[in-house]
Amino acid sequence: MSDSILVATLVRRLESAGYERLPRPFRVASVEFDFAATLRGKGARGLDLVLVVDTATGSPDDRSSDDVRSRVEALSRALDVTGSRYTLTLVIVGAVVTDDVRVLSETCRVLAVAAIDLKSADGNTLGDESPFDDYIRILLPLRLPPGERERHEDGPTGTLGLISGELESSVDQILVQDLVRGSYRGEQGVRAALGKRIDTVLGETTE
Repeated sequence: MSDSILVATLVRRLESAGYERLPRPFRVASVEFDFAATLRGKGARGLDLVLVVDTATGSPDDRSSDDVRSRVEALSRALDVTGSRYTLTLVIVGAVVTDDVRVLSETCRVLAVAAIDLKSADGNTLGDESPFDDYIRILLPLRLPPGERERHEDGPTGTLGLISGELESSVDQILVQDLVRGSYRGEQGVRAALGKRIDTVLGETTE
């Protein structure tokens, strides 16, 4: 079954944020599970498992809140059996009933995405997936524009100022600064900043 425009665009947005799509259906503890889409995070989000259901144009199973709840609960139990530490997030695309969200929230994190209009005035499908961002921001990496980064970093109330104020004076402030700025590039940025600082310090001690 092909994806609806909403689901396909949502999947592309998550893939651009570093998630990878799993086969449909996928298997856990010898049991098959089928959702409109299932994605797994990478790196720092490697324990995120995102389930997508389409209540607007999806299968009858997706449009039945009881069926969705049964599948999510069964998957949660299967993950427990295998000792998995995955964090489940259910993204509901389309119409959402508040009571359903409340019940599902007892098993996993639930994000509701409204039926966003992805067509421009001339009827063409928009290429920009950002309309989803406000709904799924918790799944996306934090990205600040360069100007915002500097504003948040500098001064006593900036990121660096607040962190430095909580640390002992003996802490390597250059390392703190490099780690904070490296964090904007994710895990690899932090690793690179730490490695660079270690190399610098070791070089100073051997001179």
